[in-house]
Amino acid sequence: MNTKEEKSMIEVLSKDCIANILSHTTPIDSCRLSLISKDFCSASESDIVWNKFLPSDLVSIISDCQFAFDTSLSKKSLYLTLSDHPIIIDSGKKSFQLEKHSGKKVYMLSARDLSIAWGDTPDQCDWIIVPKSRFQEVARLRCMWWFEIHGTINTRVLSANSQYAAFLVFKMRNAFHFDGFPVELTVGILGNKKCTKFVWLKASYDGIEPNDSFQGLQRPKSRSDGFLEIEMGEFFNSGLKDEVIQMNVLEIRGGRVNGAFILEGIEIRPKN
Repeated sequence: MNTKEEKSMIEVLSKDCIANILSHTTPIDSCRLSLISKDFCSASESDIVWNKFLPSDLVSIISDCQFAFDTSLSKKSLYLTLSDHPIIIDSGKKSFQLEKHSGKKVYMLSARDLSIAWGDTPDQCDWIIVPKSRFQEVARLRCMWWFEIHGTINTRVLSANSQYAAFLVFKMRNAFHFDGFPVELTVGILGNKKCTKFVWLKASYDGIEPNDSFQGLQRPKSRSDGFLEIEMGEFFNSGLKDEVIQMNVLEIRGGRVNGAFILEGIEIRPKN
């Protein structure tokens, strides 16, 4: 079959037929295929296409969102809104958005949704407003004898058949005593063996690590929102089982007080 015959076959397809074809691709592929012809471009804007890219349980996810959605939005506009701007759900304790290229779910557990050692002791931890944070407040760990954070998420709320990674999201404002010992990060199914790694939470270090075994450990990277993040670990969600993923941050070996650490939360997003 030559190119002219292929073009002729495409031209006889109805808009709904093209839209149905595009709905079985991915958001990024749909945008690419829209360049084939005017009919493909028109079909790629259809609600038939973008409704397939939105989560089937979207209504329940956004049921307690802190702002009302414009019901007149097209499905594509709704998709782009959710991929460009995380929304706050679960009474302000979580954020939700879509990964733009794939449409897979992204969650961030706020500091309020995490278990923080001494988090309910004002002398140890208080709650402050940080202008660029997506949440109304973040935790400031002021003076901690040991540094310990735990979070969990159920796999049923995540996209199935997807590789995910968890990221600790934070700031350091004149933080002290985070350069003596690395912290231990673990991610895994609750009750099962977990993936463990040691990292530095300070983005840079001016001297030499105090122990050769700590050389070359991972350090955090800057995010576009002004926070730092470091990957805690990854896991695969088959979607076949209802499991709880536990994420832990632990540093109790230093013997010194840690402080001035600002915790926004833990983000769980697809691993590309």
